[in-house]
Amino acid sequence: MTNGEMNPKVDEFIRKSKKWRKEYEQLRNIVLDCGLTEEFKWMHPCYTLEKKNIVIIHGFKEYCALLFHKGALLQDTHGILIQQTENVQAARQIRFTNVQEIVEMEAILKSYIYEAIEVEKSGLEVNFKKATEFIIPAEFQNKFDEIPALKTAFEALTPGRQRAYLLYFSQAKQAKTRVSRIEKYMQQILDGKGLND
Repeated sequence: MTNGEMNPKVDEFIRKSKKWRKEYEQLRNIVLDCGLTEEFKWMHPCYTLEKKNIVIIHGFKEYCALLFHKGALLQDTHGILIQQTENVQAARQIRFTNVQEIVEMEAILKSYIYEAIEVEKSGLEVNFKKATEFIIPAEFQNKFDEIPALKTAFEALTPGRQRAYLLYFSQAKQAKTRVSRIEKYMQQILDGKGLND
């Protein structure tokens, strides 16, 4: 697809949408007006500049949204960007619950899309937290102390795999759940595999 061209996979996605169809159509028109290339990635309309992801249109039960891949780098002069969860580092959303909101915000949305394009052109990157900046749950640290090979194997994992384990282990509210999760994945860590490998 070239700039401004409609992708048939996105046509199909919108046609099959039971919820948010009118909102998707409106968002699509706004994004295409900004000269981005329409692609279909991760089962959603994705808009790119020279193969770099800029923005995605997606929907949830309570809202649909424009998700900016490097939203954390945008100025957000209108205070409308939302961080989905505390663990999302780069992406930010603008959420909608009806077509009228989108229509009224068209000029603002275009300004955010143009800013996202400039961020991409400038080569700016989000500074992701390193795995070492995440808290190691006490239960996991205890296992490191008991089994030095576990610590060595964990440190040999890629930063993304380390992060996934640390987030998964620390999300458990009770110590016994953390211990059970750690024990379940110890062999996988020792085998050099990530949480989802």
